[in-house]
Amino acid sequence: MSTEYRSDSVYRTTEIKNNRYLDVLESPIDDINNYNTLTIIIKNKYQYRPDMLAYELYGNAKLWWVFAMFNQDKLNDPIMDFVGGLEIQVPEKFS
Repeated sequence: MSTEYRSDSVYRTTEIKNNRYLDVLESPIDDINNYNTLTIIIKNKYQYRPDMLAYELYGNAKLWWVFAMFNQDKLNDPIMDFVGGLEIQVPEKFS
């Protein structure tokens, strides 16, 4: 069954069961090794605001979750761990 989530949602590939329940998350990112990545250092103006950085890089603030997927070892909490000075990997392009 196809989902009713937006194309920029982390849940876009996860099925809805019985028209009611969200199934176990299926990552929309097949393999992070298939992406060209850049290493960036988070600027202080983006501290606790991955949505603002996502908007600057990809033109869509709703893609903030991409940073959490690509930096699972550094961003246990994708908001509170998103601090100025932290070095992270980001895909060059993402849609």
